Amino acid sequence: MKTIRIPKAEAYTEKGKINDIVMSINQDGKWESLTSYKGEQVDEVYDYGTSSIIVPGFIDTHIHGAAGADVMDATPEAIKKISAALPAEGTTSYLPTTLTQSREDTIRALKNAAAVSCSGAEAAGIHLEGPFINAVRKGAQPEAFILPPDREIFMEFQQAAQNRIKIITTAPELDKDQFIKTLSRQGVVVSMGHTDASYSEAAVSFHQGVTQATHFFNGMRGFHHRDLGVVGAVYMSKEIRAELIADGVHVSPEAAEYTYKQLGAERITLITDAMRAKGLSDGSYQLGGQEVQVTGNQAVLKDGTLAGSVLKMNEAFRNIMQFTGCSIEEAIMMTSTNAAEVLKIEDIKGSIAIGKDADFTMLDKAFNVLMTSVKGEVVYQGGAS
Repeated sequence: MKTIRIPKAEAYTEKGKINDIVMSINQDGKWESLTSYKGEQVDEVYDYGTSSIIVPGFIDTHIHGAAGADVMDATPEAIKKISAALPAEGTTSYLPTTLTQSREDTIRALKNAAAVSCSGAEAAGIHLEGPFINAVRKGAQPEAFILPPDREIFMEFQQAAQNRIKIITTAPELDKDQFIKTLSRQGVVVSMGHTDASYSEAAVSFHQGVTQATHFFNGMRGFHHRDLGVVGAVYMSKEIRAELIADGVHVSPEAAEYTYKQLGAERITLITDAMRAKGLSDGSYQLGGQEVQVTGNQAVLKDGTLAGSVLKMNEAFRNIMQFTGCSIEEAIMMTSTNAAEVLKIEDIKGSIAIGKDADFTMLDKAFNVLMTSVKGEVVYQGGAS
């Protein structure tokens, strides 16, 4: 058991805000108690000399890479680089996300992602994006490797991943042999993306087991007055969630605000969809054998197609508040709580509460990351303590 005091910090816990917090964390890395400082002796003090907030560690359920590494590199070093880099943006859990590639390369990447154990942000499963998508809405997914939905191939992927595929992105209009229903019954979150589904096709898929939309607005049929498309189907639904890339590039501030007003914070999960250039300088990078040019906060193929992002989760936290006027509590929902619910790990992650993993990040007034903890161990410090 150890106790940590963080002066000048306001902690947003499941039961409300606590100022000048003292955390007791057990040997399993879980919170035993959360109280205000009353003069008691503590083991560690982290004082950054500025007012700050403490929020649950961010959970990024859709990320391809960072710090020069990509999940499809299929090496232990790549996963270790990504895991080591993410705490600097407040991320404590994430899903390594694949890209549409050959069957053999996908299997290698899945085996690697499932097997690597490393420090830093924790891999809470795997997101399989492709290959079962619609070429019409492929975006930056290489068309040569796109396949129709196939349960046997998916099971081959799932076996390679040691049953750690938690989310799959697929095009529901291509569903056959009860592909969606089968995966949903197995506990896999089926997310519609890179899809040209009409409004009616999307609505039908909700009854088959689709529960969310991948990088909302992007890689899908948009809203039209004669066919509301996937976007309209999500708006009309009362339960379907939406991933949102709040970088102002993939989704304009106005579109983010409108989506917030339609869905509420409860149905939005903020993601980065970041590629290997995140955290690095502008320049030319590779994504699935394709050249990507990164300039500022935009990553594009030669033809101008968006190719992931370089967004950081603390930036998404800040941006969604600026775009929508939402509260800090709602931003927490969209960056932590909702993702934990999607992954069905809300009993151990997604909020600051006794009995849950001591995953948290401390942000200054500008939402820069001062410190990040994973299971009670400080894995990033952005300033002198």
